[in-house]
Amino acid sequence: MNVASLRQWLILPVLLLGSGIAVAQYTASPSAIKLHMAISAIENLYVDDVDAKPLVEEALKAMIAKLDPHSAYMTAEEMRDMNEPLQGGFDGIGISFNMLNDTLFVVEVIAGGPSEKVGLLPGDRILAVDGEAIAGVNMPNKDIIKRLKGPKGTQVTIEVKRRNQPKRLTFRIFRDKIPIYSLDAAFMLDANTGYIKLNRFGATTADEFREAFKTLSQAGMEDLVLDLQSNGGGLMSAAVELANEFLSKGQCIVYTEGTHSPRMQSNARGNGLFEKGRLVVLIDEYSASASEIVAGAIQDWDRGLIIGRRSFGKGLVQRPIPLPDGSSIKLTVSRYYTPSGRFIQKPYEDGENYDHDLIDRYNRGE
Repeated sequence: MNVASLRQWLILPVLLLGSGIAVAQYTASPSAIKLHMAISAIENLYVDDVDAKPLVEEALKAMIAKLDPHSAYMTAEEMRDMNEPLQGGFDGIGISFNMLNDTLFVVEVIAGGPSEKVGLLPGDRILAVDGEAIAGVNMPNKDIIKRLKGPKGTQVTIEVKRRNQPKRLTFRIFRDKIPIYSLDAAFMLDANTGYIKLNRFGATTADEFREAFKTLSQAGMEDLVLDLQSNGGGLMSAAVELANEFLSKGQCIVYTEGTHSPRMQSNARGNGLFEKGRLVVLIDEYSASASEIVAGAIQDWDRGLIIGRRSFGKGLVQRPIPLPDGSSIKLTVSRYYTPSGRFIQKPYEDGENYDHDLIDRYNRGE
């Protein structure tokens, strides 16, 4: 899969358990003392003046990269970018885009957003932002995104090349709050069957699902197709809330456990909207994390039929650990298990093979 062709939604396939924990209570181990002494020696004894900050940043990245594919060190800015899609919105101009041959192509203009209001169209190529060229200069995606995003009410000027237009077009756009929805579609497939597609598990996912479900119920829905294809996950709490809509009171949805994390189990409350009707869940190789929690619970309780390709295989739970400068460690603290005790995390000990797993599946005809 060509990473450059992915839509730039700033979404990471993570399963977040909480908002952070205090680290001041931890007792320093000999290894931690050793690391601190090494940094102090560099700062105080090295022959030249040296800024230890970038050294520490690289050391943190290297250490955490040795743990598992989903633990990571993240700057404060990277943490904000990761959380925005899960929290339901961000400030920006309201587009999604692809990078192709070092040029930004607008893929989608969000309805009602600031870009739609000024007339930006899918297929437009953005060449410059505030007079600075972004096409043909090998600018990293994160730097382009930084130029397009900004506080609500601020202005950004973009220059665009539009097909069949000989001259560049200039648009002045006032940034605004851009809502990010979990619900891609909700409609009736036939007189009795409803269809709901979710693209992520965020803070608003359960409410969006309930609203769509009630609308379809009023239209005569008796059976439901829940589409979680290409849903890379998100908040564990959102997955539990969604699974609760389908399971009977007391049934286990998921439980988590780790060496330093005692077992925690989430059960259905018995107030779900759809505990009895016929249910089909669609998944594919990009259905991960929170999607697998929902599908796993439905499958283990024989509540519905799971159709599609083998899911991604992410069974690790991360907890953000805040650091004093605003950065964080996204650390795997536990494993999650389906109600029957299945641990669905695919092996990651082989390093690069983990990243190549999906390509290998295709090559094997899966």
